[in-house]
Formats: sequence, C-alpha cells, structure tokens
Amino acid sequence: MGSPRKSLCLLYVSLLSVIIFGGSLTSFTIAADFTNLVFKGCADQKFQDAPGVYSQNLRNLMSTLVSQSSQKPFPKASSGEDPNAIMGLYQCKGDLTTSQYYTCVSKIPEMIDKLCGKAVAARIQLSGCYSRYEIVEFKQVPATEFLYKVCGSSRASGAEFESKRDAAFNMAENGVKSDGGDNLFYTGQYRPFYVLGQCEGDLKTSDCGDCVKSAFETAKEDCGDSVSGRVYLQECFISYSYYSDGVPTISSPSGTGTTRQSTQRTVAIAVGGVTALGFIIVCLMFPKSVLKKRISKHAGYVTMSKTLTHLSQVSIINFVDVWKLYNFSHDYVQGIEKMSFAV
Repeated sequence: MGSPRKSLCLLYVSLLSVIIFGGSLTSFTIAADFTNLVFKGCADQKFQDAPGVYSQNLRNLMSTLVSQSSQKPFPKASSGEDPNAIMGLYQCKGDLTTSQYYTCVSKIPEMIDKLCGKAVAARIQLSGCYSRYEIVEFKQVPATEFLYKVCGSSRASGAEFESKRDAAFNMAENGVKSDGGDNLFYTGQYRPFYVLGQCEGDLKTSDCGDCVKSAFETAKEDCGDSVSGRVYLQECFISYSYYSDGVPTISSPSGTGTTRQSTQRTVAIAVGGVTALGFIIVCLMFPKSVLKKRISKHAGYVTMSKTLTHLSQVSIINFVDVWKLYNFSHDYVQGIEKMSFAV
C-alpha cells in the first residue's frame, strides 16, 4: 500500500496536468472566437421554390459574398432576376484582418442552410462578422430595429459607475462618426470602461452615430448596472465592458489595436501553468523535505525562489505574480507537512 503523502502528491500532479492541458485547449478555442455563433434570425416565410430557382440564386449569392470576403470587409451583392432576385451582404468587425474576413464569412453559408433552411430572409451573426439576405419584395426594417442583446450577469457597485458609463458611451458615439473609413468602426476606453461600436459600411456617418446612440440607450435601459453588454440593431452593434481595476492592454484578433478577452485568457492560462509547475515542484521536493525535516525544507524554499525568479524573467507573469505564487507555495508546504506528520 502506497504512502498517503506520496499518493497525495501524485493526485495533485495528476490534477494539475489536467489544468495545464485544459489551458492548452482553451488557447485553441480563443483563436477561433470570432467564428462563434451569437444569434440567428430566420423569416417564417419559406421559398415557394418547386423549380429550385430561389435556392440556386441563394447559393450563387453566398458564393459571391464568400469570394469577395478575401478582399474587403463590407460588400453587397444580388443574384437572379426579378421577381426571383435575392439581395445580401456581409459585414466584418473592423479589427479583423483580410484573411480573417474570409475565415469568418466562409462559415456562414452552411449555417444558413442548417439553421434557416429555405427562409426568404435570414441573418447569421457570428462574433466577428454577420451576413444577411432577403428576397427583393421582403419588407425593409429601419437601421435601428432591435435584434438581440446580451447583458453580463455581474453587477457593478459604486456611485460613479453610471456617469462614467454614460461618458464612455458618448465617446463611442462620437468616435464612429469621426472614423472616416469604410468600416465605421470604433474602439476606445474611458477610465474603467472599454467600448466598441460599428455600423454597416454604407451608412452615412450621421446615421451611424444615431444608430450607435440608440444601441447604447438600449444597453442603459436593459443592462443597467451590468459590467458588460452587447446590443445588436439592424445596421449597427455596440459592446462595452467595465473593469474595476482598469482596462488591460490586449492585442486584437488581428494583432493590431486593443481589445480585451483574448489576452485576459492568455494571462490566466499562463498564471495557471506557472502555478501548476510550482505545485509539481513542491510535490517533488516533499519526500526530501520529510527526510531532512526543516533544514531541507528551507533549502527547498530557496530552490523554489530561484526557479520562480527565473520563470518571472522568461514568462509574461510579472514579479508581483511570482512573489504571490512563492508565498502561496510556502504556506502550501507548511500545511501539507503538518498534515503528513498528523498521518
């Protein structure tokens, strides 16, 4: 029968191996974030399409849009002749690269077929792009028509949250109007808030500002003091995030500009990996610590300190994180040793 102390260490090593490999899988998921499905909208009416004319026009339209996605972030196209014509477009986020436009848009045709079938109008919204189409006589809706929202479950506290949020929203409204490019895309930060806004590429700048303003008003009313939110209207969308400790600086999906989510997860994975390594080192040190008692234990702390100091020089974890990890490992060894002597 194995030693309880040895079994305990092996258990921690096994669990931490899962954490490390789990972190690797999370990193893989991050790379594909911009192709995740956010929502779908499918018209109830279906093609009356016995000869298959509409279906063929839709396939041709999607093929045209996908081929154009390797060149620009916002095209419009049509396929077929009246009364069987279908019009459509796609829009990509302004912080994606040209190759990411294609990666995102090329996912949509299959999703439309699976999720909406022969709907006469549909929209598929992914994290990094969307596409929509409709038959020519389909009823048009205003640019500010509400489509979808997501409000974070966490709530903010503090009297200044609302005033800072409103200031950040106003900054984004002005930002999309002054973009000057085809994307009508803006990201920025105001104190603890990070905000993003984008409109369809053919909107006038004044109309874009009005659309984004309407989306932020919806966020205020429906999300309230939620620390994050996203609102999608017919021709624009917005998002915001609140960071009580300040907005972190993070590279965007395209490697330029600033965004938040991917680097936060990368840092979390790195911290988890270094923490796991620290636990493994502690477990490897433990048998020697028991044999040499407290003298070897202090030597082990020195070894741990040197190891973590080296890690702090070659990883993205700063010295403060390493020092916290060292102190945690110190307490962990003491607790495990007391527990082992009790056994």
